[in-house]
Amino acid sequence: MMIQSFADLRPIAPEVVLLVSALGLMMLDAFIDARRRGWMHVLSIIALFATAFALSIDLGFYSANPFASSSNMLVRDGFGDVLKFFILLTTAIVLVYGRHYFDRKQQYFGNFYVLILFAVLGMMILVSAGNLVTIYLGLELMALATYALVALDRDNGVASEVAMKYFVLGAIASGMLLYGMSILYGLSGSLDLIVINQAVSNFQVVDGNTTIALCFVVIGIAFKFGAVPFHMWMPDVYEGSPTPMTAFIAAVPKIAAVGMAVRLLPQGLPGLLPVWQEVLGFLALGSLILGNLAAIAQYNLKRMLAYSTISHVGFMFLGLIQGGAVGLSALTFYVIVYALTTAAAFGVIVSLARDGLEFDRIDDYKGLNQRNPWLALLMLIVMASLAGIPPLIGFWAKFQVLAALVSLGAIWKSLVVVAAVFAVIGAYYYLRVIKVMYFDAPENDAEITPARDVRWILSLNVLTLAVLGVYAEPLLGICRTVFGLE
Repeated sequence: MMIQSFADLRPIAPEVVLLVSALGLMMLDAFIDARRRGWMHVLSIIALFATAFALSIDLGFYSANPFASSSNMLVRDGFGDVLKFFILLTTAIVLVYGRHYFDRKQQYFGNFYVLILFAVLGMMILVSAGNLVTIYLGLELMALATYALVALDRDNGVASEVAMKYFVLGAIASGMLLYGMSILYGLSGSLDLIVINQAVSNFQVVDGNTTIALCFVVIGIAFKFGAVPFHMWMPDVYEGSPTPMTAFIAAVPKIAAVGMAVRLLPQGLPGLLPVWQEVLGFLALGSLILGNLAAIAQYNLKRMLAYSTISHVGFMFLGLIQGGAVGLSALTFYVIVYALTTAAAFGVIVSLARDGLEFDRIDDYKGLNQRNPWLALLMLIVMASLAGIPPLIGFWAKFQVLAALVSLGAIWKSLVVVAAVFAVIGAYYYLRVIKVMYFDAPENDAEITPARDVRWILSLNVLTLAVLGVYAEPLLGICRTVFGLE
């Protein structure tokens, strides 16, 4: 990619702003006085908003006129811009929650903010990738930063253990993805997704090499999502990581994973649609069944949310299976709703943590309504939305995905029925949390008073979800517009 003038930087202005900010914060953390370390949090939030501003300058233009950089390394379009905006928004929310958590534990990790920004930079590159090299670069930048985030607290032996597990399994999955990409390069003679698409579409018969390449690519995608049977890292990482890191890993990378999957499969390999549809169908089915059934047996809330996420990945794959604009717009809508709702769920956990108590066991929420009715109400809305109870936004997200899949025909309608059945089964473990909060006696009567900034951001986060449940059309309209449906 050759930069010949400042005009060439305009399409990648958000990434440039974020890169400069991350490097600046890295230098600042090395020299800042201990009494002024709070500025790292403030400057990180400012960096995210500055990146969002750079993104918004050309947001409308690129929605209508996709722009590809020289050599098609990066593609700037409405789909990528929408995902980037919500990556930045969700990250800013998580940073607010994270500061409260570290203040309560009297810990300071300057690298936390630097690693978050570099991970977000990798995600932004990933969702705009138009080339296999760019996809891998963005993926590894995101992955290496998240591995380090999990292991950031070196005094926490559990976190170090799960970080090692996460790293080893992630490295294996990245190697498989890279092997699949190398076969695609050998078949097409190019790293450009457009050229690969044209080459694969010209094949008269899908041979063994193409099938092997596709399988390795799908394995890489499935691991980043945490789909069955590549989910083994998820419960341990969610439970063993400090809660702010879990909140970030649970919510934000899923948006980037959707961007990667759409670039590689519906946009990069549409000629192999019948093949990867069947593979994703089995992955979705396994994720729906195992995720929901395993979550019922959990007593740790973070571990329950990990298995819950696996079931949500099943729904995301159902949107991806449809392959057309209708399914991809439903998928985009779903992952945005999921990210905001998951961030809120972990926001409640963070706001309750105090005095060495993580509030990550379901029993810790006994009688929460008596100790803090407002937090109990917020958690009720979050759990009900994740369960897909109408008229909350989680219901509309699932409805859009299932409606899109019905259009594929009779075979896929049976998968819709299975998804609906397991969505009902999955409601049990969400309702159990609500039952504990409202109908069980509290284990102690200690007052719960979250920090003011966390209380306001968490309330805004959850109330936004409640409003979207009643009036989801603006967000749904944006998701449809970027795929040319409106």
